[in-house]
Amino acid sequence: MFQVKKKEYVNKTFRIERELLEKLCEVAQQENISVNELVVQCCEYALDDMKAKGKNRKN
Repeated sequence: MFQVKKKEYVNKTFRIERELLEKLCEVAQQENISVNELVVQCCEYALDDMKAKGKNRKN
C-alpha cells in the first residue's frame, strides 16, 4: 500500500568559508539541485564513510 512519508526538517545556521560556498553553488548548479540538498548529501556521505571505516564517535 502506498504511504506518504514526510521528512522532518529543521533550520540551522552554519558558517563556512566563502570559497567553499562558491564551490558548493557551482556543483549544485551543474547537478540541478539546491545547495541545501547538496550539503545534506555531502554530510550523509561523509558520515556513512566514517561508519564504514569504524570512525564513528559519539560525543
